[in-house]
Amino acid sequence: MRAQNSATAPMTIAVTGRTDTASAPVAAPGARGTLLALLGVVAFSLTFPSTVWGLESFGPWSLVAVRSTLAAAIAGAFLFTGRVPLPERRHWAGLAVVAGGVVVGFPLLTTLALQTSTTSHAAVVVGLLPLTTAALAAARTGRRPSRTFWIAAAAGASVVIAFTVQQSGGALSTGDLHLFGALLVCAAGYTEGGRLARLMPGWQVIGWALVLCLPLTVPASAVALALEPVRLTAHGVIGLVWVAAGSTFFGLYVWYRGMAAIGIPRASQLQLAQPLLTLFWSVFLLGESLPPAAPAAAVGVLVCIAVTQRAKG
Repeated sequence: MRAQNSATAPMTIAVTGRTDTASAPVAAPGARGTLLALLGVVAFSLTFPSTVWGLESFGPWSLVAVRSTLAAAIAGAFLFTGRVPLPERRHWAGLAVVAGGVVVGFPLLTTLALQTSTTSHAAVVVGLLPLTTAALAAARTGRRPSRTFWIAAAAGASVVIAFTVQQSGGALSTGDLHLFGALLVCAAGYTEGGRLARLMPGWQVIGWALVLCLPLTVPASAVALALEPVRLTAHGVIGLVWVAAGSTFFGLYVWYRGMAAIGIPRASQLQLAQPLLTLFWSVFLLGESLPPAAPAAAVGVLVCIAVTQRAKG
């Protein structure tokens, strides 16, 4: 049975034997999709600071496994309560890509990176994610955004790269390699999730992807917690709860709904704002020093976002 996205389902009334679409004071699909995608970006921007907090209490493998297990428990409860039928067989391969990219791959690689990289540095490197996602989406869906779109997207990526090189002195670390690997797997997960969100509600996309990982994450949690030390602190618990419920479940839910409404390339460019938001959280929550070049990078990135949103995607 194909699930219908309730966010886009029209309201209908029967009038003299025919069905008409009822007018309702709702926001335009583009505006609503942009708002949902922006909510996802805000949720994602807190992921790195929350991961750093989580590492105060848990080892890297424990944190990744437990966050995925908790997020799957939340998703499973929603799926069970809503009596949601299993996805069609043809969707399981795509859900496996989502699971491998955003449930396992990205959290694991970024958590390993944050053991040696600062939150601000990691945030700027991951700023390349929008361009990576747009490129993979174009290859996966066959859609070709306009030249203006690509020029603006490349300009935004150039700002991010220049900022990264300026901050790191041009040297790549093991943490950077982890982050670049995270870019690829996350972009694949975003692309496939955005495609599936056109066929089923966004929360079901991430919900089934999380549940699909349970046979892996439950035993991994047990083994990791037994082998790695656990030192519970308030920051550690808050960090774990946020990366599980906020970033992994809620963030991906609104993100996939937004992508389904406005398109993967255009939604991905909204994520250019994520590094700047994460920089703010890194200063406000973690007390890290704000890089002097951050304000200039912020202006450049936001200009590129404005251009990509106006360009035909």
